[in-house]
Amino acid sequence: MNLYEIIDQEIKSAMLAKDKVRLETLRSAKTAFMQETTAKGAAHTLSEEQTLTILQRMVKQRKDSATIYEEQNRIELAQKELDEIEVLQSYLPKPYTQDELERAIGEIIVRTGSSSLKDMGKVMGAATKYLGGKAEGRMIADTVRKLLS
Repeated sequence: MNLYEIIDQEIKSAMLAKDKVRLETLRSAKTAFMQETTAKGAAHTLSEEQTLTILQRMVKQRKDSATIYEEQNRIELAQKELDEIEVLQSYLPKPYTQDELERAIGEIIVRTGSSSLKDMGKVMGAATKYLGGKAEGRMIADTVRKLLS
């Protein structure tokens, strides 16, 4: 069962449990999946990597919104965003720690034969593909820059 099907089943469970936050969050995830599959020129099915990317994007959007709400002292709205983040993150793989990330990127650097910051694009491409869903892009870029310099 892929992530899309799991979330579809979880929507039914959330309805039965009358878990409003979980239900709304999962419905918005399903909507995002549907929009991606029905977009012009898109494939009619999503790969596991694509579903993870969509969920990560949703988490990032909610983190940004929560930050803005907190700055404006809208604590109740910020809390709603944080609750939704918690639901979405339960479907994402466990993120890499900094040590695991450095080890994985070190292997990629050796594999690609990179030695300087000039090769950052090559390493970033391979790292983003390999680490998709397990680390944020900014963390990957910072670690690549650190290891290549």
